[in-house]
Amino acid sequence: MSKALLKFVRVSPNKARLIAREVQGMNAELALASLEFMPNKAAGIISKVIASAVANGDFEPEEVVITSCRVDKAAVMKRWRPRARGTASRILKPTAHILVEVAEPAKEEQTSKKDV
Repeated sequence: MSKALLKFVRVSPNKARLIAREVQGMNAELALASLEFMPNKAAGIISKVIASAVANGDFEPEEVVITSCRVDKAAVMKRWRPRARGTASRILKPTAHILVEVAEPAKEEQTSKKDV
């Protein structure tokens, strides 16, 4: 099993979790192919993390499965926007930590029954 962690990426955790749930449990090659055609910003980021996790374990994408794809909330950048009558509004810019774990699929040993 190998993993990759990308910290403090500028994408909303809620939006990234939608993409992470799509690829969890998929073959890494199939996940990378499907993420390529998703229009979301998080899809491109998660595909790079998956490719990094595959490379960290010296695997090929065809031979591993994404066992875990987790998106955690990170620090929130707080900004201000000027509003009417000298007031200000708060703008929250969330960040996320993305963790991807890949492993070879479990091969079930098949016991063959011999006819006696």
